[in-house]
Amino acid sequence: MIFQQTLGNKVTFSGIGLHTGKTITITLRPAEPGTGVVFHRVDLTPAVSIEAHAENVVNTRLSTTIGRGEASVSTIEHLMAALYGCGIDNAHVDINGPEVPIMDGSAAPFVSAIVKAGVKESRKARKYLVIKKPVSVTEGDKKASIIPSRHYKISFDMQFAHPAVKSQVRSLEFSQTSFTDEYAAARTFGFLAEVEMMKSHGLALGGSLENAVVIGDNGVLNPEGLRFQDEFVRHKILDSVGDFSLAGHRLIGHVKATKSGHDLNHKLVMEIQASRLLHPDRVHPAGLQRSLQHRAAGAGLAGGLKRQVKTKIKIKTEVVVKTEVEQKLRAAPFGGLLFSFQRDLELLEFPSPFV
Repeated sequence: MIFQQTLGNKVTFSGIGLHTGKTITITLRPAEPGTGVVFHRVDLTPAVSIEAHAENVVNTRLSTTIGRGEASVSTIEHLMAALYGCGIDNAHVDINGPEVPIMDGSAAPFVSAIVKAGVKESRKARKYLVIKKPVSVTEGDKKASIIPSRHYKISFDMQFAHPAVKSQVRSLEFSQTSFTDEYAAARTFGFLAEVEMMKSHGLALGGSLENAVVIGDNGVLNPEGLRFQDEFVRHKILDSVGDFSLAGHRLIGHVKATKSGHDLNHKLVMEIQASRLLHPDRVHPAGLQRSLQHRAAGAGLAGGLKRQVKTKIKIKTEVVVKTEVEQKLRAAPFGGLLFSFQRDLELLEFPSPFV
């Protein structure tokens, strides 16, 4: 998919806030191309809008919280992962409380809501951030890094000093299908002693066996058990998808994390942005032409594209892609030719991990 997407219709749902224990209602609404994901605290007067960007993260303890002034929205990671995983680039999120409802502890209910709302494609291209050099953040035995890759991939090494939880390692090569089928349903988890301690401090007031996997001294306390044998590391990857979506654009790079969490994920995103190492590949028109000819050969479009690329695409401060070319591009099995409109036309020849 090379064009930005939003919701086809608005959809409303309610649930319990994990930490406040209060019932919270959310409405997801379509948004114009280039909007991104914007949360609106509609319970405040006047309503406060907060863009879901890494620069707006104000707290990473136990969850990811974004804020503006005195207003904030916490526990956004599962919803953000669902939006990202379902290919939604732009959305308005109306919320009448300070945290996103925990639902069943996973991203699956959000995915279901998005599927119910449907997806609408725009005519504006997506922008992808391509990792050109390794970037890493280390704190003690915890590490999060991202290295160049042809795809978006997350590898997670989860380690806990608890007899009931073994170390788990897993990798996700991102696609909409792989995320929604294999990761979206993985639930948040916690240790019984920690849950009791948090509740004594006024946290996790909405937590229960219905919205979290709780681990006791001898194993999982939930009567239904686990949804996946390695559900814990799958959920850590789910959280990472949500946290890294705050980079502002879709990534092409390989995230490698060891014992990471919301805080280290956020620090890596900020380090990526500060390092200025993210630049889309700029393909010379001749290189573009050869690439299109090669990819279009199987669809019998090489000759037509050769002529049209020369005459229909202008590379200056203004970009013009004629409808006839666009239709042929969309019809051809390119594996995801990626367009990025910035100061000039920038084309990424990496196979799209979102097709």
